[in-house]
Amino acid sequence: MSGLVLKLNPKERILINGAVVENGERRSRLAIMTPNANILRLRDAIHPDEVTTPVRRVCYIAQLILSGDAIPQEARFQLLRGVEQLSQVLTDTDSRALLAEATNAAVSNQFYQSLKALRALLPREERLLATNSR
Repeated sequence: MSGLVLKLNPKERILINGAVVENGERRSRLAIMTPNANILRLRDAIHPDEVTTPVRRVCYIAQLILSGDAIPQEARFQLLRGVEQLSQVLTDTDSRALLAEATNAAVSNQFYQSLKALRALLPREERLLATNSR
């Protein structure tokens, strides 16, 4: 089986190409077979008020593309520029690998995969900001 596989909890909501879909009473697994479908788990969505850090800002750009609130061709440029700016600060090997993954996915119009890689940087950013605020 190819494509994106989503494992959903009971009553979990996702946004697929602009339509909100809610899972039923049981856990389920969906295979999204359409290439370049815009998918966003609503539990992972970042509220505009939560866009307070550099990584969250770049994640939010990817999220806007997935939700259909931004034109992919225009927002991709902002997304790639944001990833480039992050790469100047997050220089460790693991962060670099995630940023490269986010870049490659964005270049290939795989914005869900790009967002997924960027979200993996959130705990690291949180630790760095906590360390710097002491």
